[in-house]
Amino acid sequence: MADTLREMLTEYDNKKYATDAGSTMHKKMRFVNMLDNNDDIVKQIKSRPELAIFFAENAQTEVPIAATINGKFVSRRIDRMVVDNDNKTIHILDYKTDVNKDMFRSKYIIQVREYMSIISKIYPQYKVFGYILWLHDWTLEKL
Repeated sequence: MADTLREMLTEYDNKKYATDAGSTMHKKMRFVNMLDNNDDIVKQIKSRPELAIFFAENAQTEVPIAATINGKFVSRRIDRMVVDNDNKTIHILDYKTDVNKDMFRSKYIIQVREYMSIISKIYPQYKVFGYILWLHDWTLEKL
């Protein structure tokens, strides 16, 4: 029984650590100042040209959205969203801090596609693209 309790407590501690680390990183990402060349996050972003669109002046952060999906009201927040009115496109970015990308990838893909579906209904004339940014290695995954 002690081993089971120890395993449960270890699992709880690991989940809490992951949740806390993810929350901390999301807060940092929300307030990124691209003019701060001494910031490690800014250095990572600037070293990856494919991320530039998500950190441009017109990029929105923590975009609240809501909709009814399968008869259930849902309220969500998109980490970053870029609306390009000239090209009629919208790019949605969701951050993930997981080191093991495969552990929850299918869940995250469903999440981002849900965002895309909601935004497509709000902007029916626009083409919507979704991405996951894996923050542990700064890999951008297009869905």
